[in-house]
Amino acid sequence: MIAPDEWTEAGGLVLEEPARDAVKLEVGSALITAGPGAGKTELLAQRADFLLATGLCPYPRRVLAISFKVDAARTLGDRVRRRSSADRASRFDSFTFHAFARRIIEIFRPLLKGKFALNPGFRLGLNRTGPNQAAFDDLVPSVLKLIEADPMVVRTVRMTYTHVFLDEFQDCTGDQYELVRALFGGTDIGLTAVGDMKQRIMGFAKALADVFTRFAADFDAGDIELFHNYRSLLRLRRIQNAMVADMSPRSVLPVAKLAGPGGEADTFELADCGVEAGTIADRIEQWLAEGVPGHEIAVLYRRRPGQLGQPVMAELDRRGIAWRNENEAADVASEPLSMLLVHFLRVLGDAPAPESFAALMGTLSGFDEEGKEGAWMRFVDDSRGVVAGAGPKARSKAVRRVVRALVSRCGQANIASLSADYSDPGYVGEVLDSVVEPIMALVDETGDLSVSLGRFASEGAVRLMTLHKCKGMEFEAVVMPATENEEWSWGESFEERRSLFFVGVSRAKSRLLVTAARHRQKPVGAANNWDVGRTPYPLFLNYVRTP
Repeated sequence: MIAPDEWTEAGGLVLEEPARDAVKLEVGSALITAGPGAGKTELLAQRADFLLATGLCPYPRRVLAISFKVDAARTLGDRVRRRSSADRASRFDSFTFHAFARRIIEIFRPLLKGKFALNPGFRLGLNRTGPNQAAFDDLVPSVLKLIEADPMVVRTVRMTYTHVFLDEFQDCTGDQYELVRALFGGTDIGLTAVGDMKQRIMGFAKALADVFTRFAADFDAGDIELFHNYRSLLRLRRIQNAMVADMSPRSVLPVAKLAGPGGEADTFELADCGVEAGTIADRIEQWLAEGVPGHEIAVLYRRRPGQLGQPVMAELDRRGIAWRNENEAADVASEPLSMLLVHFLRVLGDAPAPESFAALMGTLSGFDEEGKEGAWMRFVDDSRGVVAGAGPKARSKAVRRVVRALVSRCGQANIASLSADYSDPGYVGEVLDSVVEPIMALVDETGDLSVSLGRFASEGAVRLMTLHKCKGMEFEAVVMPATENEEWSWGESFEERRSLFFVGVSRAKSRLLVTAARHRQKPVGAANNWDVGRTPYPLFLNYVRTP
């Protein structure tokens, strides 16, 4: 056993000071907000190792982690096994909310009465069909009923766990939060809730709107923000560090830790938006020639890319560079079911798709009903044979057939586990149609599934979007045009505007270009109060000039 003050990060890693504070918290709860690349999963894995190695979670008690998606729960469990010894990691439980609720129901099921009663070995589905099948969305409410029925439920859970992790906490629903509060509120069990700091910019959708505020009040949780994107190269991390010095001085990393080559960042103050568009297109052509895929290049605007981006779009068109306005396009990437289908279809195509195969099998092998990976692999092989055996004219029908077979084999409950939205069968149907029909139209046109998928996903297309839209994303190369007073000196508070600019800067992994123009022609569709004369915004530009 290791004394808490002698514990050091597992795997030879060095965390930023606020992250170390969160990892080594001995008493109480914490709310940790961070962006992509800030190492949220690593932080939780290190905290699990700290608690188990120091005896703050004494044998035989356990650490519980609750995630909102199957793959997140699996990833966190895998990370803990890499960071801790086997005996310690064996006392770490990583569940989704629904899997955790189902575990409690299986133990205390006889206490459920009336319409909540369930038989042994009950199944899961979108709808309840008597005591043999529970509705997926009824799992958490059923546990709340168990808690009402017998205080032994709460005592048993509290005796099992000393600490609880809540991952992707911004997605927490009202019922899920009530479950957390009922099980762990008013105790000395330490909760660590980790969420996306950009939710404070984005607001909340389909989740408890004030979950961060309520958690902080109900559990007396300290607030810790993590800023650094460890996936960015050193030059870009130095820029982020310069901003962090003003935003959260305790999070600043020593300059020596960020010294060295790697990454590029440039700023240009240009005469007008036409010159700006040419400069941006030149740089994008250079990046493409260096091997950066088009979809790994993002042009980010504070607002209205369809208007502010008109000169850039026109210049990209003139040079034959494909682009896509993400704010107007269907957001396929935000739909887990869409991505499952796209990965499935990629694997069935002629072109090798190892990443899609890994993502597909990672999802399918985690499903409840068909949990054996070998059975899924045979299904995928059989589906590939169906598609390969169909002629060009019959290929779209064959693809539709295997998609229907996949959806049927997954089952309603497993599909619902991908997203809370999928408890509505009508919405699931809409998502399926939004993916399958456009792809099938392209298959009818090309006769090639791989080519059709590439067109559907706009592969190779430079992506234009707002800074709010880029939530949760990262790119090899980022362009941020229109860094001008007229765009950045109004609206939210200065702190919120700076945080939004930081979101854009920290999306870039290897390349960053920030521009401003002194004359910006009024675009089509703009309001009458458009400012043609422009002034570069010096503070933000100077951040990017950090050597």
